[in-house]
Amino acid sequence: MATRRHRWPKTRDGIEDAALLILEWLAEQGVNALLRVDAERLAEGRPAWTFAASSGPLPHGIRADGATADQCLSRALAELRAAGITVPI
Repeated sequence: MATRRHRWPKTRDGIEDAALLILEWLAEQGVNALLRVDAERLAEGRPAWTFAASSGPLPHGIRADGATADQCLSRALAELRAAGITVPI
């Protein structure tokens, strides 16, 4: 499958700008993925952002949480790399 690197934005302030492209790329690899923000956890002062992925080439489901979208996605990318999937950002 062709990589769409020409669409990837230059990231200056974090990876939030690339979130939708990361999700799209994962779907193209057969991975089910989501990025979620939970208003209740935010109000309680807990990490409100969650990334979850499963299926495709993943040997097991993964989850990453963070206080910000950037923190959550950074942790998610580390989890994906540990599972053998390197997202081309």
